[in-house]
Amino acid sequence: MGIDATTTGDGDVTLVFSLGAARSLADPAAAFADARQWSRHVGIVANEADRVAQFAGDYGIDNDYALTKWDKWGTLADIREQSAAPRCVFVGTTRADERVATETGYEFLRVDEAAEKAGWELSDPSATGADGGATDDERGRGRLGRLRRAVRDAISRLR
Repeated sequence: MGIDATTTGDGDVTLVFSLGAARSLADPAAAFADARQWSRHVGIVANEADRVAQFAGDYGIDNDYALTKWDKWGTLADIREQSAAPRCVFVGTTRADERVATETGYEFLRVDEAAEKAGWELSDPSATGADGGATDDERGRGRLGRLRRAVRDAISRLR
């Protein structure tokens, strides 16, 4: 993981979005272009690097963070360590996002708060699902969701 030095701005913020937060934006490309005007670095992180790359490509977003197979925790820690910006802000959607931000030394902003402060519009929740762009695990379809269902099913069989 590294910060792409060719896309750095001169602001005082390193701004990182979770993939769910980026998906919650009505116009991600416009929001990222706006953020570049006042941020030193802007990008997206998630545990699924291929999904981030696909999303960034679909919306024409330059991601300042070169993602590898590293998880969100490690990526955020690496970005924090490499950034010379005085502030590092992580924009997310879940309590898990808030926890990773706090544990890795970031200020945390929920995407709705960030959008309000920056004047960005959020997408219609019915267009992206009520989860606002949550990951498969957050929707219950990933490994964690399968594990939860298996435990719930096992408990119900015991009753």
